Amino acid sequence: MIELKVPPVGESINEVTLIKWTKPDGAWVERDEVLCELESEKATFELNAEQAGLLIQVAKEGDNLSIGDLACKIDETAARPATVEIPAPTKAPVLETKSPDLFTAATLPAVEVKATPLANQIIVDKHVDVSAVKGSGSNGRITKLDVLNALQKPGVPEHIELNSRNEDRQKMSNLRKTISRRLVEAKNSTAMLTTFNEVDMGAIMEIRTKFKDSFKEKHGVGLGFMSFFTKACCIALQEWKAVNAYIDGDEIIYHNYCDISIAVSAPKGLVVPVIRNAESMDMAEIETKVIELATKAKENKLSIEEMTGGTFTITNGGVFGSLMSTPIINIPQSAILGMHKIQDRPMAINGQVVIRPMMYLALSYDHRIIDGRESVGFLVRVKELLEQPNLLLAGKDPVKLLLGV
Repeated sequence: MIELKVPPVGESINEVTLIKWTKPDGAWVERDEVLCELESEKATFELNAEQAGLLIQVAKEGDNLSIGDLACKIDETAARPATVEIPAPTKAPVLETKSPDLFTAATLPAVEVKATPLANQIIVDKHVDVSAVKGSGSNGRITKLDVLNALQKPGVPEHIELNSRNEDRQKMSNLRKTISRRLVEAKNSTAMLTTFNEVDMGAIMEIRTKFKDSFKEKHGVGLGFMSFFTKACCIALQEWKAVNAYIDGDEIIYHNYCDISIAVSAPKGLVVPVIRNAESMDMAEIETKVIELATKAKENKLSIEEMTGGTFTITNGGVFGSLMSTPIINIPQSAILGMHKIQDRPMAINGQVVIRPMMYLALSYDHRIIDGRESVGFLVRVKELLEQPNLLLAGKDPVKLLLGV
């Protein structure tokens, strides 16, 4: 009998929660098959079978377990059921190398709506929104009665109970508890201010349009906004050292490297994986790392090490439609840059009103270590680098660099 216990998952983490069993009690499991999902205060991870055998569950879903507690057992001496086939080796799935501008849960493909001929005729004649109609027929097929009921309650989805006063009470997950605690701690333990600016994204959008196909063909990854912002921030952070530093007791720790944290909206909540030594990466390397972290975030497979550390954070609320916000510092860091929605706006350029694709930028910073000069100077430098992408190559104008001026 093999005992599977909760493994150590990181320094200072003493307790985890068993979120769900992926295999039922008494089921036959293969070696390395995922048995359950566990959640610590920082991340979600899986418990795998060490040998093939019958699963004997010990802990229940929702139980809080300490490190080293027994989660389950596997009876490896049990005979393999006749109905269970020996698994054949399979090829690893090929992930689509799509470069996201913000890590979010994967968008589900469109599902074809099935309806009876009569119901379909009413849908077309009455211009019924089928997304608000729940099919009651076989295999979820929409019937005539389903459509007529939807027409009696226009704008109200079928699954919504009218005039309901019901409430759902759910236990807060360890990850959500940690997010709540750290956000409150950041507000209460820092002298946080936010400064704003705006950037013309036209030059970067032109580069993406011109080179996206050749970039994808050569490097195997898409060309997103995040690599431009990461490169710009790395250059600015090395010029404005205080923005890349943080307070440790009565000392200030300045970093000569840029570990860029990326705020990620994952299925379980907000996580912040880190691109380490981003200042030493080229655009393709950054985009590749973005894809790797995005995929792991969507699958809840980020390790503690991948979310630990970081010297500066970038977050992108624009992908959700945010026009402006004041991001909260990711402590112990001292600053965070907020990206927002790109919106066409009239701008005065050389005395003429021109429509330009503009984005508001927000830099929240800890005023205990970063003064107004540093915060504004950093943000202005990021704006300059993004509006003149040729400066990203060396941080200086190529002509001035050539002339040594």
